[in-house]
Amino acid sequence: MHIVAVTNIKGGVGKTTTAVNLAYLAARSGLPTLLWDLDPQGAATWLLQSAPGEQGSARKLVHGKRELNELVVPSGYPNLDLLPAEFSYRNFDMHLQERKRPTERLLKMSAALGDRYAYLLLDCPPGISLLTENVLRAADAIVVPMLPSPLSVRMLATLQEFAAREGWLDLVLMPFFSMVDRRRSLHVEVIETTRALFPVTLATELPYWSEIERMSVRRAPLPAYAPRSEATRLYESLLAEISARLGATLPRRDEPGADGASHEAQPIGAPEGSAPIQP
Repeated sequence: MHIVAVTNIKGGVGKTTTAVNLAYLAARSGLPTLLWDLDPQGAATWLLQSAPGEQGSARKLVHGKRELNELVVPSGYPNLDLLPAEFSYRNFDMHLQERKRPTERLLKMSAALGDRYAYLLLDCPPGISLLTENVLRAADAIVVPMLPSPLSVRMLATLQEFAAREGWLDLVLMPFFSMVDRRRSLHVEVIETTRALFPVTLATELPYWSEIERMSVRRAPLPAYAPRSEATRLYESLLAEISARLGATLPRRDEPGADGASHEAQPIGAPEGSAPIQP
């Protein structure tokens, strides 16, 4: 199971829309996918028209009194399940501090999901906290949406420095720009400067389009109601880049997919029939 966290120290950068759309596209590719809404505000839970959790409080999860498998609910979309947010998640740090090896608790909690899912997507709250440390320890990749502004890029540098201080040199950071308006000279300047400083920045950029914002009105993944839109194509491109960095592919032609069909090996999210992208 690949664990992919979508996070940024700064809020309002498009984390939830990114997490929901990536999870939907991974599931659409035929791979069993779970989206865990770790933000107590529950935006991803709301976008998928689900109710907040009531039985899996942060305290029960951290102390092993409830298992994640018990709290999974269907999203209504094939191959995509949801771990809904709980308001008690605001106290995750407090309960994590009560445990030995507190930074490894989330990884331990999610281990039982490995036999059930190919992908676990984490929609994370903003900031740096003990929960953030758990996410950084558990995830195979950290996807970081950034606004094309100096402050947002500074937050990326802070996240990278924090990981270096903790000695997590194998952490795979995958920043990308969201809410981009290339008519603005500052956006163009920041993007060019950042790509020079952080070569790991993904090539795909998400524009500041009302089509993406409309997700909050439709309360659905964008590719579900606009599968042929340009915005959907960009999210497909983003997921293809992520899967290429992870070396993740769809089942081969001689292996049945989760939907019962067979597939040529190709990066997750790539259009059917496209050539594989090499990491």
